[in-house]
Amino acid sequence: MYLCAMIRLSLIVATYNRSEQLMITLDSVARQTAKSEAWECIVVDNNSTDDTRERIATFCAQHPTLAIRYIFEPQQGLSYARNAGIAASNGDIVTFIDDDERIVEEFIEAYIELFDTTPDAMSAGGKIIAEYPDGRPRWMSHYTEQPIANPMDFGEDITRFPAHRIPGGGNMAIRRTALERVGIFDTTLGRSGKQLIGGEESDLFERLAKCGMACYYVPRAVMYHIIPASKLTDDYFERLSYNIGVSQRRRAMLHNRTTQLYIGECIKWCATLLLCLMHRPAQSRKLLTMRHNISRGIFQRER
Repeated sequence: MYLCAMIRLSLIVATYNRSEQLMITLDSVARQTAKSEAWECIVVDNNSTDDTRERIATFCAQHPTLAIRYIFEPQQGLSYARNAGIAASNGDIVTFIDDDERIVEEFIEAYIELFDTTPDAMSAGGKIIAEYPDGRPRWMSHYTEQPIANPMDFGEDITRFPAHRIPGGGNMAIRRTALERVGIFDTTLGRSGKQLIGGEESDLFERLAKCGMACYYVPRAVMYHIIPASKLTDDYFERLSYNIGVSQRRRAMLHNRTTQLYIGECIKWCATLLLCLMHRPAQSRKLLTMRHNISRGIFQRER
């Protein structure tokens, strides 16, 4: 009981069939400068079929001084996994990262400091830097990079999060009291296995905003998002874009604003056509592909 009372921050890592990449993520977790007694790491195995369980056990044995726990969540879906992590955690700050990234050494320290010194902060997000081990493709522009890597940099000062922006799902922190007030992740949203439905973070931060809860940007909480070649294929990009549209429609239905979504998508088509005039042909084609598939997801009925 005393140990639990000392824990300030719980770091939750949901994982699914990425055991090799997960070790890179956990290695960065093990290098944290924050006092080990102030935080814990909960790794949620979301029904993996690879050697995830065994590799986590080996990692924990190699780092006996770190409070790293493994839990298994059989219900497939990122929202189920994150919710399981929340239920198992003890910290009054709940922080989330993903299994395809690495964090800087002062990551946890930066979040604890933010919530200790900023009483009105109920949620926060940090800087996200995209890494392309196989090179950044020529067709990629600022706009087509957003759904794939979600890079985020609002400067070097702690500040309120910009309007109409939310923290990235792989670099966000929330006070437990805020989750107790607005609820946890909606399990009808979020990725499940290889399905690319998202929107669970957007839904949660929308609920937080409706309650007037302040969200802060923490520049020292840097996360490097590692983008493999498999996420730069035409097939992946088209499926991702389509499911962004599906996610947006589902969220619009939950919040009773479907008409606004349809109008907004028409406006975005106009903006996309203008942007195409300012980009290279390869980038313009990808912009049109993205918009086309997002629109399909928004306007087509799910089977």
